[in-house]
Amino acid sequence: MIKKAAELIRNSSRTVAFTGAGISVESGIPPFRGPGGLWNKYDPKILDIGYFNQNPAEAWVIIKELFYDFMGNARPNAAHYALAEMERLGYLHAIITQNIDNLHQKAGNTTVWEFHGNSRDLVCMGCGKKHKVADIDLNVIPPKCDKCGGILKPDFVFFGEPIPEPANSNSFAEVDKAEVFILIGTTGEIMPASLIPFQAKERGKKIIEINIAQSNYTSIADVFLQGKATEMMTKLIEELKK
Repeated sequence: MIKKAAELIRNSSRTVAFTGAGISVESGIPPFRGPGGLWNKYDPKILDIGYFNQNPAEAWVIIKELFYDFMGNARPNAAHYALAEMERLGYLHAIITQNIDNLHQKAGNTTVWEFHGNSRDLVCMGCGKKHKVADIDLNVIPPKCDKCGGILKPDFVFFGEPIPEPANSNSFAEVDKAEVFILIGTTGEIMPASLIPFQAKERGKKIIEINIAQSNYTSIADVFLQGKATEMMTKLIEELKK
């Protein structure tokens, strides 16, 4: 199956990776849902935009702990580095990620459509100015804008917010442009991101799925590589180098 996946990629004029929480689990970042998921420990309301607007300080206590004190120390794993190597070899042309952890960029990928935004930046809820997290003292809660004094919010999608542009348009444009999609660590449960692989399949694109268990996408996959993202991507990049 590794050989079949590599053949599909070699014969593709444009290949895109579509990644979810599963690719970052081996970097120590737990998924939000399922066994061991963050929502078993934390109340999802902290990422509801209405709750955040009304209770920014309370929300920020958990946001800082979860996304900056904890996730901020995460490092790319072998699967991230394999995708970066694929790009360097000319086999991978873009990544659509549902993750906000910045690990694809840290690994070396250059074209990454961040469907749900990112945790690198903070945006002012008052004037819209963006700030780099590195420039803000997160020990002051809630952090505030140096321009207008407004409350800063992480620049990723909260419940009740739209998908950001141009990531939204660029991601769905790949449905027509790409010939092969590599789905890694995503179960197909989060709308509207989950629509992308299904639309790609409807347009006749080839689907390679990498996951530790079957998902909503397994039935449309041309190749299903069952296993950890690090193991499967390492085998795949080794095959592509032959």
